Amino acid sequence: MQGTFRAQDDDSRRPGGDDQVGIATKTRAKPKKPSQFKVLMLNDDYTPMEFVVMVLKRFFGMDLEQATRVMLHVHQRGVGVCGIYPYEIAETKVNQVMDFARQNQHPLQCTLEKA
Repeated sequence: MQGTFRAQDDDSRRPGGDDQVGIATKTRAKPKKPSQFKVLMLNDDYTPMEFVVMVLKRFFGMDLEQATRVMLHVHQRGVGVCGIYPYEIAETKVNQVMDFARQNQHPLQCTLEKA
């Protein structure tokens, strides 16, 4: 007895036997932008202006003109914004500035606040 093999139609495996192809979609939540923090430099009567300019250039990537402008703002107003960053970066910059100032025996203060 020889039988013939008949391939099963794809339709017969699906209820209703329709030929529609479904596309699985998954909506992805957009990643929330991290909170931003201002790095603030505080004025004091002891840290030399040249040192402040060097710090702004070294740790905040400012050119001489921009660093001088920020330093004068800090000197005249008592506080100035060095940059705005996500929390971890802002915290790292504050620590770097404070450590560098201490190593050079300057009382320069730097802090952060939510932008």
